[in-house]
Amino acid sequence: MIPARAQTDHPARWQAELAGAITAPEQLLAALGLPVPEGAALVRMQEAAARFGLRVPQAYVALMERGNPADPLLRQVLPVEDELLEVPGFIADPVGDLEVLASPGLLHKYDGRRLLITTGACAVHCRYCFRREFPYAAENAAAAGWQPALERLRADPDATEVILSGGDPLALADSKLERLARELATLPQLRRLRLHTRTPVVLPSRVDDALTGWLARFPHPVVMVLHANHVREFSPALREACGRLRAAGVTLLNQAVLLRGVNDSVEAQVDLAEAGFAAGVLPYYLHQLDRVRGAAHFAVADAVALELQANLLKRLPGYLVPRFVREIPGASSKTPVVDSGGRSPPA
Repeated sequence: MIPARAQTDHPARWQAELAGAITAPEQLLAALGLPVPEGAALVRMQEAAARFGLRVPQAYVALMERGNPADPLLRQVLPVEDELLEVPGFIADPVGDLEVLASPGLLHKYDGRRLLITTGACAVHCRYCFRREFPYAAENAAAAGWQPALERLRADPDATEVILSGGDPLALADSKLERLARELATLPQLRRLRLHTRTPVVLPSRVDDALTGWLARFPHPVVMVLHANHVREFSPALREACGRLRAAGVTLLNQAVLLRGVNDSVEAQVDLAEAGFAAGVLPYYLHQLDRVRGAAHFAVADAVALELQANLLKRLPGYLVPRFVREIPGASSKTPVVDSGGRSPPA
């Protein structure tokens, strides 16, 4: 059992920073010294932002290169008119989340693991997000105080690992997360807690004493999977945050998404792996893009991706080469990406 900590009504530093996040494309472009489109181009950009809102913390904007419209960090968050294209095969629920809901906000995809949608909120809105159309209002485990999901988990002997996802679980206040963690810690079958998050990458101040405190007190191993896609995201502030998490006993992994114009080169992937390892983060997955509506312009062909991975195996030790996978609805696990003959790159 995790002992409760004293509560405070004062917002944490990270919450104040998040409240000041940029939410308008024009504001983001101006902050980077880039021209704002005019006429029909501006209307299309605003329409893309209306379909899926822009949100990016100032700390992440500070990592972008001023004056560079092709900056790989900017590309991940700036709404563009390509999002308005209807591309065959790119759909609202590309990974079949809605087909595996066991109760509101609780997904049963893989044996031994249960995924809990903790919130629909994120510190940043990534344009390739595979849940950009997920019905968070209806499928929210927190709406009923977690109880239906917790009851379902308690009656499920196979739920040996609970994965906190979203949205982003670290968009929640630590008082809520710690309360949830105390409930999860009472599950007799639980062996591990896993959190998937991009928040420390875009808002390193989120890793404060309150967060590391309850993580350190959790009675089972904790794994945190960061979502960093580019070497510049491993900023000095993120490296310091990773050190705090490791000191709290958290195992750190990284799951990147392969994105055209962001990290679809051997050098970009080598640099990302090396930077992560220097921060104490091991590569976990390099994820082929989930084919969500509005993200087709990020897609990288399998043949190109497989050649990239083969070159990574030549350049890096095996423990720094992430597994190249995709999500296939109904599959029993993440599925390795292979060539047309069913072969993976040579090890």
